[in-house]
Amino acid sequence: MNRNRKKLLALSLSATLGAVPLLLHAQEPAQQRTLGSVERSHASQARALLDNAVLTFQAKGPELALAAFNDRNGEFVQGQYYIFVLGEDGTMQASSGPSAALVGLNVADLKDAAGKSFIREILDKSTKQDSGEVEYKWLNPADNKVENKLSQFRKVGDHVLCVGYYIPRATAEHAKALLDRAVQQVKDKGAEAAFRNFNDPRGGFVFNDEYVFVIGLDDGRYRASGSSPNLVGVDVRNVNDAAGKPLFKEMIELARKQGSGSVDYVWRNPATNAVEQKHTLIQRVDDVLLGVGYYTRP
Repeated sequence: MNRNRKKLLALSLSATLGAVPLLLHAQEPAQQRTLGSVERSHASQARALLDNAVLTFQAKGPELALAAFNDRNGEFVQGQYYIFVLGEDGTMQASSGPSAALVGLNVADLKDAAGKSFIREILDKSTKQDSGEVEYKWLNPADNKVENKLSQFRKVGDHVLCVGYYIPRATAEHAKALLDRAVQQVKDKGAEAAFRNFNDPRGGFVFNDEYVFVIGLDDGRYRASGSSPNLVGVDVRNVNDAAGKPLFKEMIELARKQGSGSVDYVWRNPATNAVEQKHTLIQRVDDVLLGVGYYTRP
């Protein structure tokens, strides 16, 4: 690649948490074991497809591999997951998804819905590292809405193999609606039955990066945690977030004094497996607080 091309590709990198901050010491082991279907249905499926594509490319060589990646009915398209391949100059060399129409074209200047040159960012990163990821905003054909999408990439020779997936993002409105429904569940079904539902991934209170948790006001112990039920019984009063903030003490104090409110902190997102800004709404019900949060990128 000549000097002009290198200059052309030199862009500011997005903040992608290459080195994840120290996670909550009481939460990390259990969450890592119990991410469940949320993370596996997104990042892990994409990673598995990318791993298979890399092995195919290495075993069969560029010509046969690219032909396989261009087959829209082949093994390298699985629902929302599909392989696309970029050349170092930004040429779309293969795609088994909607971007198949761009094969053969130089897409280096392609921008997302927010005007971000995400292809250039992928190319720029691939000159410095063999693998990575880039987040951008793209139309999801499943619901015809612009959503956050993350593409993982792997550099193989002078080719960049990629696969993307849409990142679920709850909103403040979604969080409020789920919290209201959880509070009503406690009132209608009783605490123990409600907590069982909150802890069950199929109980109707876990949606991608959004879930209900319950903490006792007197003992600071989890009664329910939709993202990691193994945390039930853990006293979290002395646990800080990744930035050192005693978030649970703040929640408990807020619930005692005001009955409801919101707390901002940084927390691991089970859908993206990254530490992100989180905003949690809480509501006191008798001797516990119920919480539902939503994430935003730092």
